Amino acid sequence: MTMHPVGQPGFIPRWTTADRLRKAREASELEQQDMADRTGLSRTTVSNYERGAVKPRRAGMIAWSLATGVPLQWLLTGQTETENAPGPDGGTEGDSDGVRSKGLEPPTF
Repeated sequence: MTMHPVGQPGFIPRWTTADRLRKAREASELEQQDMADRTGLSRTTVSNYERGAVKPRRAGMIAWSLATGVPLQWLLTGQTETENAPGPDGGTEGDSDGVRSKGLEPPTF
């Protein structure tokens, strides 16, 4: 068996919402009917969501997240909440210049 490179090194595939929904269901080892039973959606709706034939409603996405244990943010955007999130100082992690972020604490002069 010969493997041929498909893309450039470091290539990260882009998945559609439909792809992420299917991957979440399959990773949870659920069949489409199981997903329908757990979410209250019809099996046809589950199939339509996974094929991209219908844009999922927010309630359906929340139910999908709860049924699979996959974060809603990832299902919606493909990113987790912590990806590209600012660090505790409001910048990116490791960029701290020793200055605290402005929060609810009173300013010190």
